[in-house]
Amino acid sequence: MSITKLITSYQKSNEYRKRIHDLIPGGAHTYSKGDDQFPLLSPAAITHGKGSHVWDVDGNEYIECLGGLASISLGHAYEPVVQRVIQELWKGNNFSRPSVIEMEMAEKFLANLPGHDMIKFAKNGSTVTTAAVKLARAYTGRKLVARPIDHPFYSYDDWFIGSTEVKSGIPEEIQSLTVTFKADDLQSLKEIFAKYPNQIACVISEPEKFNPVTKEFLQQAIDFVHSQGALWIMDEMITGYRSYFPGSMVKFGVVPDLATWGKGIANGFSFCCLTGKREIMELGGIRQKGKEKLFLISTTHGGETCSIAAALATMEEFQKYDVIGHNHELGRKYMEGANRIIERYGLRNHIKVMQFPWHVSLGYFDENGNNSWELRTLFHQEMIRRGILFQGIFCPHFSHTNEDVDRILDAFDESANVFKKALEDGWEKYLVGEPIKPVFRRYV
Repeated sequence: MSITKLITSYQKSNEYRKRIHDLIPGGAHTYSKGDDQFPLLSPAAITHGKGSHVWDVDGNEYIECLGGLASISLGHAYEPVVQRVIQELWKGNNFSRPSVIEMEMAEKFLANLPGHDMIKFAKNGSTVTTAAVKLARAYTGRKLVARPIDHPFYSYDDWFIGSTEVKSGIPEEIQSLTVTFKADDLQSLKEIFAKYPNQIACVISEPEKFNPVTKEFLQQAIDFVHSQGALWIMDEMITGYRSYFPGSMVKFGVVPDLATWGKGIANGFSFCCLTGKREIMELGGIRQKGKEKLFLISTTHGGETCSIAAALATMEEFQKYDVIGHNHELGRKYMEGANRIIERYGLRNHIKVMQFPWHVSLGYFDENGNNSWELRTLFHQEMIRRGILFQGIFCPHFSHTNEDVDRILDAFDESANVFKKALEDGWEKYLVGEPIKPVFRRYV
């Protein structure tokens, strides 16, 4: 018998779903938030959030596991951040010249990054990863970009999307400018450089994605890339303020040429940045008289004061409290609890707990060991029905509590029970609506 009260009403969500696709292509501004990424029995839109909880248009309350696609590092409507933003808003949010808060942010952020001397602000991660690629091409005079084939996302810009299944609208000439290698595999990296000698401008890679890595491995990889005349771009979008404070480059004591930051560094506010070594970053400046100008990042809203204020307040909270320790402890508790439940139901071959305490994801597999979108959708449906807004990832933040994790695990237990029955009776008997589809697919 279920010990959790099930959510049964999605009437207003269903009405929202019927209208939104006539207004917004895809129904959302991030494909990961789209209807094809969630079961039919799920909230279509959120009205508000507080701490670790969110409420949908039907008034249903949930513990949110991924926290704004991992952008929430402290909690929804986290008061010290909100108060700092309000103070800044009363001063004005954008001007025709830089605000003084831009220097404050630049100095404080760079103070945490040994080896990086300059910073550039933006509003989204794609802008700064593309800017990093542009800098690398200008600095090296080369065209090709190398990225791990088994990492899901780096940018919505052509240089990256052209290397995925979703290539529509991108010329073949641009598609050919990005090459791939196997993540965390030094031999694979060496092979791609051997295949394209003196052509690769940079490697862009997340420092920690699926496999545990070491300082020695990262340093060897960076040194090798440098020996080939290329630059190393470390994408800290997810690892920043998650794996460590401020990020993995400091955790491992390595210095990439450039690093890109976003997601949790402003607790959900739109603030991202590019950092790097001066001799590279200065290519985007205006002090090198007579040198060809590189148009790096130029955004009207890059200096928006309220988002910078949010980033400053977020940084201060991480410096004041052991946010990383709190988040990792809850992540470990969830991983251990989930694995116990999986063992108890005999699902070791069907549900896999993967990644790290700061970003725990699940894999779902059928009786033949194949990745199953149907079983994935069913498990998420059951979690959501039990008040856990779940996308297969638990990304703990500072407002998550031990009680939250207990509730998540209670729902996990009951959902695993349904999952086991679906393996025996067929998922069609239990799933309402269509299965989730991968974001990176060739056809709608």
